[in-house]
Amino acid sequence: MYIFNRITVNPQLPKRIEKLGEIANNLWWSWNTEFLRLFQQIDRDLWEQCNKNPVKFLKQVAQENLEKVTQDTTFLKTYDKIVENFENYMNSKNTWFSNQYPENKNSLIAYFSAEYGLDETIPIYSGGLRNFIR
Repeated sequence: MYIFNRITVNPQLPKRIEKLGEIANNLWWSWNTEFLRLFQQIDRDLWEQCNKNPVKFLKQVAQENLEKVTQDTTFLKTYDKIVENFENYMNSKNTWFSNQYPENKNSLIAYFSAEYGLDETIPIYSGGLRNFIR
C-alpha cells in the first residue's frame, strides 16, 4: 500500500489554558506533580494511556475536553495557581547561579548526560558506560 500523505490534527489549547503547552514542554513539571494532576482532571483514561506524558497527552486529547475544563472554576483556580508558581520560578532572579556567577547572567549553559533519569515518562536509551575490549 502506498501512503501519499498524512495529516496530523492536534488539538488547539483554548487561550484560557494555553500555558499547559508551555509548561508541558518544560521539565519543571517533573518535580511539580500538582501540574500533572491537571491532565488527570481533563481526561483520566487518556492520561494513563499516554503513560503520564504531558506532551503526548496534549497531542491526543479531545478538543471538547479542553473546552470543558475552561468552564470548570475549580480546575481554573488550580491552573492559575500552578501557572503563577511556574512564572515565579522562571522569572526568579534569586537563584544559586545568579548569586554565585552574577557576571554570567546571560550565559547559556547546557549539561548533557544520559546516565540519569529525569522522569519515568522520558525514557533514556543509555547502555551505560562499559569497556569494549577485544
